[in-house]
Amino acid sequence: MQEKPKVVALGGGHGLAATLNALRLITPNLTAIVTVADNGGSSGRLRDEFDSLPPGDLRMALAALCANDEWGRSWAEIMQYRFTSEGPLNGHALGNLLLTALWDRDEDPVAGLDKVGALLKVVGRVLPMALQPLDIEGVFKSWDGTHVVRGQKEVAISKGSLEDLRLIPSDATPTSEGLQALADADFITIGPGSWFSSVLPHVLVKRQLAAIEQSKAKRILVLNLDATINHSGDEFAGSSPAEHLRVLQRFAPNLRCDIALIDESIAAQATVLPELEKLVQDMGGKVNVANLAVHPGSNHHDAQKLFSAFSHIFQSEMIR
Repeated sequence: MQEKPKVVALGGGHGLAATLNALRLITPNLTAIVTVADNGGSSGRLRDEFDSLPPGDLRMALAALCANDEWGRSWAEIMQYRFTSEGPLNGHALGNLLLTALWDRDEDPVAGLDKVGALLKVVGRVLPMALQPLDIEGVFKSWDGTHVVRGQKEVAISKGSLEDLRLIPSDATPTSEGLQALADADFITIGPGSWFSSVLPHVLVKRQLAAIEQSKAKRILVLNLDATINHSGDEFAGSSPAEHLRVLQRFAPNLRCDIALIDESIAAQATVLPELEKLVQDMGGKVNVANLAVHPGSNHHDAQKLFSAFSHIFQSEMIR
């Protein structure tokens, strides 16, 4: 019997959760590496109070990987539960508090994540992108000049063209476990998600980028579903798939793209596919078109449809 593929999924937020919900149905050899620059909501408040990693995106990844039985499903709901009150607990997710408590007691973020992963009986493993909380700083150019914006939530709503993007501190330390998973992987998935705040940060961690580039794995870029629709809430929404890849190339010029996965509704637009195919070919890969959206016009990927697309890609690539 062919061994299940080793997969590393890079991202953050709801985009990564959708990818993980699909990948967990394919292989148990799964590692999620999650952004740690969130500075808003419950995560931002806990980060400020305890000088810890922001737990929100890590919590979402853990919940996405919960065992598909009564125990796992009930714990996934508990992890996502948010308090509603007139006091300081208002808005906090229980999973955020649990992770912060473990980190505050033991000061080891990986050990805390593994402990919660064992409780939830997760499929695979969840790791932070870096061992310290990070800030994202973007430089945007608009009609009224150039602006420096700091903070994930601030970058996510910034307008104008991106001139530069950086992490603070610039010498962020990735986990040794994450670097090893990238070295051992058969496939690395990148995206979907907010391009500036969930995707690009992964190539701004220098040692992690080197590990991605040096890995023997096939690299799969999962492109967003809002590529040609201007929605608020995503700083790069309304940009074409090719524009998404070009900005990725600016920060990771040597990154190979083996497969770019795009929804059929976006590929059907007249100018999109030829431009994207040429760019992906220059990056050493090919475009894979599939039905990926929850429903026509949705900006959310359907986990079952992603499962079908990933299964086809993994099977075809592993028999070569």
